[in-house]
Amino acid sequence: MNHLLYGLAANPALPPDLLDRMVALLVAADPDDDDATMLDLALGDRTDLGRARAQALASRDEATAVRLAYGGQLDADDVDPVKWPGPAVALLDEGIDRPEWARLLAVHPDPGVRWRLASCPGLPPDVVETLAADPDTGVVAELALWATTTEVATRLALHPHAEVRYSAALNEAADPAVLAALITGEGLEPAVSCLVCDAKDVPFTHHPYCPDPDCELRPGAECDGAHGSTVLETWERAARNPSTPAGAAASLAGHPSMLVRWALAERSDLPREVHARLAEDPVPAVREAVAGNPAVGEELVRALASNASQEVRRAVAHHPDLPLDVLADLARSTRIGPVLLPRIAAATPRELTELAGSRHGAVRMLVAQRRDLPPELRDALATDPDAAVVASVAPHPGLSEERLRAMVAAHDGRVAAGVAANPDVPGALLAELARREPPVRKALKAIAVHPHATAEALLPCLADSKAARFAAGHPALTPSVLVGLLADADWQVVEAAAANPSLPPSVMEDLVRRYTDPGVTRPVS
Repeated sequence: MNHLLYGLAANPALPPDLLDRMVALLVAADPDDDDATMLDLALGDRTDLGRARAQALASRDEATAVRLAYGGQLDADDVDPVKWPGPAVALLDEGIDRPEWARLLAVHPDPGVRWRLASCPGLPPDVVETLAADPDTGVVAELALWATTTEVATRLALHPHAEVRYSAALNEAADPAVLAALITGEGLEPAVSCLVCDAKDVPFTHHPYCPDPDCELRPGAECDGAHGSTVLETWERAARNPSTPAGAAASLAGHPSMLVRWALAERSDLPREVHARLAEDPVPAVREAVAGNPAVGEELVRALASNASQEVRRAVAHHPDLPLDVLADLARSTRIGPVLLPRIAAATPRELTELAGSRHGAVRMLVAQRRDLPPELRDALATDPDAAVVASVAPHPGLSEERLRAMVAAHDGRVAAGVAANPDVPGALLAELARREPPVRKALKAIAVHPHATAEALLPCLADSKAARFAAGHPALTPSVLVGLLADADWQVVEAAAANPSLPPSVMEDLVRRYTDPGVTRPVS
């Protein structure tokens, strides 16, 4: 891949005449050329293409036209739905009002076109009916998933093909009674077929690592005539659907499938006893889902806070109604990480002050994640004896340069990354942090993307394998350094440097001429 050209194509400062030449280069390129494909992606993401360039790029191939349509670069006048059904569907999916296009595409000979059309919003009723009667099961199933009227979603939930029911089970527009029937079977005729028995002699179980690249069956799909795997997946989807009555969903609480129980554990409308049962599930992922469920009451939250699973306890820590005494216990026993917990985000000033006065640094560190702390509380945490607390509060806006320097002096490299991420840190301090020995790698990455970083601060970042790719894109780099990076051994550095808006226009011109004029071989200077 030509990383220089790709980065240049994304450069926001690329002069219009050079952009025109790059578009022309791409249009003339071989459609199967990998470099051209990547260049296509970079140019298509630009916001300054304009209609003429977008039309030129769209003429290259249909896939490009689809991306441009979704990106708002093409409108209805630019697209012929007969020649380019893909971008026509994309525009319909974006909400363009062309019902005649929908009618035309609903009978397109390619089922893939009809399948994509079936998920578009606002289709005319007659188009919906045409798609509901489509001979391709995949098209009907896609419509069952996205249908917006209760009548259509309900009708397709009763469809004789199990795959259509499977899709409709996730549609919130379907009638709750029918969704319940998909679980209980009451008043519901058994499905006649599924994708497995459509394609294979039953009984058949699909290998989870099927080597056939053209096989469309889901891993582990099986059917013995009763469409077992599809029915099971339908139960899971219906259990997850908030429109399914809670009573019907709750009947699956003892189901042997972990995926079904996991789906139930995320529901907020189940009886307390069902959540209590799921909280004792042998599978940690199910208990974790219960622990993070905002509908779970305090009693269950307290019980799960002492669960043996670290993941379950971490999920409890993220519960929005977590009692503060439980939060304090969890902070000491569970690796929560440097995140702003919902309960901390919702804490009152009085609660924050109480938590910030905890004798446990892990609790104070959680408070320090707030970025809207009262100044007096913020400054108190900035002088905390625990480096982890200081590192957490270091990115807080409003800290003075004097305070930031004092934090570094007190805790050295342990807080350097947090200070480097502070939005108010001056360029001079960033340069000092960048020159620290030994280097603080996390600090170098924060410096590499900081808007206050100076050319002096960025140079040490370029010597770090992870920070260099970010520093190479920083506009504060000097032109001479940027030009040197165009020959770097790291392709990500090369791309970032070529995309840097500070790259001199004369260098951009040299690069474009190198690839658009075969007779030009002079080096970039």
